[in-house]
Amino acid sequence: MAKFILRRLLLLPLVAFGVTVLLFGLTQLLAPEMRASLYAKDPRQLDAVEEIIREHGLRDPLPKQYARWAAQVMRGELGYSETAKMPVMQAIKTYMPATMELAVSAMLGVLFFGLWLGTSSAVHKNKWQDQLSRVVAVTGYSLPIFVLGLLLLMVFYGKLGWFAPGRCSFATDSLIHSGEFKSYTGLLTLDALLNLNFSVFLDALRHLALPAATLCYGSMALLLRVTRSSMLEELGKDYVRTARAKGLDEKTVVNVHARRNALIPVITVATLQFVRLLGGVVITETIFAFPGIGRWGVLCAQQLDIAGVLGFALVTSLLFVLGNLLADLLYAAADPRIRLG
Repeated sequence: MAKFILRRLLLLPLVAFGVTVLLFGLTQLLAPEMRASLYAKDPRQLDAVEEIIREHGLRDPLPKQYARWAAQVMRGELGYSETAKMPVMQAIKTYMPATMELAVSAMLGVLFFGLWLGTSSAVHKNKWQDQLSRVVAVTGYSLPIFVLGLLLLMVFYGKLGWFAPGRCSFATDSLIHSGEFKSYTGLLTLDALLNLNFSVFLDALRHLALPAATLCYGSMALLLRVTRSSMLEELGKDYVRTARAKGLDEKTVVNVHARRNALIPVITVATLQFVRLLGGVVITETIFAFPGIGRWGVLCAQQLDIAGVLGFALVTSLLFVLGNLLADLLYAAADPRIRLG
């Protein structure tokens, strides 16, 4: 296992290098005056564009520019975001916790309902449980995420008033910025519990419910279908028939024997789904005015904030690289044969 992990870790810098080269190459399509924001540390420097161009050699050969930019990225200096009115790294630290809270909440639902419905669908093939799972999967696949989000917003906020867009109410936001509410993790629901403030906790859940449900339903469809297909394949194999012939009860056969092997392709899908959610589902965050990194990335693109867009792209790319690494490690943990391959 240690050798397998080491091989994967050795590949990580090469993949990260390829990602940074690709992103840097795309920035070269822009004029040096537009790329100057990548090197600014505060808004005052943006007034001296020519000075930044000379200082950082934005008209130098590409290898020199890349080396200089890569060194700056490794120090965490990603420029200044005009959209967020703060350095890009600070903006990422500000907006990332909201996206993480949304992604974790949605992923819990994806794992629970996706695995449960997928397994039930395979065990009860062609029965009503299977038909229900197919309806959920088909609607989840075919219904655009923005349509589902707008429908939920119209019904549960516009008509019923049960839930609300945004991350919290005005009263909660005022409390957070008053200094009386301590932020330990940046995750509003968890911080509310740590502060023993249940009114803030309930308010955070009220604003989190709709975007989390939207992401959960859209992402669950894929996991459900993969789980069903994988479970059907495993339930038809010889070792399952042998386990049944030995007199083992159906729950043991399904949950202990078949599901473990069926989880191998599910792990990859679930890991990449979670990384995609962490990268910021821009449509959902925009619809619900949820102040996460995805919505910030959209605002940066709308306002031609080059430093912000590149920072968002770097974070998203890094998350996908780490997500693939995590998927490989979980794959190996679930199936020892992969480590020996």
